[in-house]
Amino acid sequence: MKVYLVGGAVRDKLLGLPIKERDWVVVGATPKDLLDRGFKKVGRDFPVFLHPKTHEEYALARTERKTGKGYTDFICYSAPSVTLEDDLKRRDLTINAMAKDLAGKIIDPHHGLQDLKKHILRHVSAAFAEDPVRILRIARFASRFGNFKIHHKTNELMHTMLINGEVDALVPERVWQELERALRENHPERFFVVLKKCQVLPKLFPEIAAHLEEIKKNLKKITPLSQDSIVRFATITFSLDKKEIASLCKRYKLPNSYRELALLVARLKSDLLPSAKNVDGLVTLLEQSDAYRKLDRLKQALLVCKTNNKKLAKATARLLLAYKATQKTRLTPEVIMTEDKSKLRQILHDRRKKQAERVLFPVKNLQL
Repeated sequence: MKVYLVGGAVRDKLLGLPIKERDWVVVGATPKDLLDRGFKKVGRDFPVFLHPKTHEEYALARTERKTGKGYTDFICYSAPSVTLEDDLKRRDLTINAMAKDLAGKIIDPHHGLQDLKKHILRHVSAAFAEDPVRILRIARFASRFGNFKIHHKTNELMHTMLINGEVDALVPERVWQELERALRENHPERFFVVLKKCQVLPKLFPEIAAHLEEIKKNLKKITPLSQDSIVRFATITFSLDKKEIASLCKRYKLPNSYRELALLVARLKSDLLPSAKNVDGLVTLLEQSDAYRKLDRLKQALLVCKTNNKKLAKATARLLLAYKATQKTRLTPEVIMTEDKSKLRQILHDRRKKQAERVLFPVKNLQL
């Protein structure tokens, strides 16, 4: 039985990057061999085990055979006769198809180290086309490694997968999972650039494809300012209208936090300038934005707005000044006990308006 470190840990070590997790391949063993050594089986479909002390994943060397469209119809085969080279051949990219033995020797049958030095993302074999998720993964790797380029044959293969209908098998949850990961990388705009080049972007994200150039510029501006994937997604939707945002969020079943911030940004983009021209408008926008309960969300939305539209910067400052002036507005117990809730809201609004006027009056002639 031989054990090898494989995949991302080998790649990132060679790139001088921190290793987030380590995966291992075991050659020449059976499930019983690992169970007898205290490993715990965790893979339902694949022979994957957890080390009894480190809890790192150890997988038996295996091969796969595709039996249908998509990325779920595979037959997995593992046996002591499966070699390390057999296992590496089924992997997606050459830079992910390297292994290192316990003595530190690199095993690189597909020239991943050469591609790593040349900054090339290249598929290992034609088996790449059997799994459409790999299109999304390669786009995500391009987002992580900003100076890597897709090999032209790999790009052609991804386009062929689109023509053959493999992309149709992608489920919304998996598409969103890869996009969300890409949004956390240093070059999130490259996720869409890669998908555009292989012509998959209009298929998966028609709303984004229609505004790609503007979205690329906006993402480049927001990336140094926020690592929050929710903020970065709202930056994408800054270029979309409310109908497009609703369609995108519904299609990929986005979490409420993403959808709510995107829609708040859309509202501020259209309402902030006219509302900032008077105190009543500012207080109304604060109330309708639920700012008094969710200030952090408002600040996130305003960051997106002012970063992507300089005209909104002064209005953003004035809205936050109005919030500061009104955040501690209180009502007497007698007023609070009123049964007319609409009257209660109006009283609170009027008091906030008076407080804001006292603070904003010196700058009421601010040019917006």
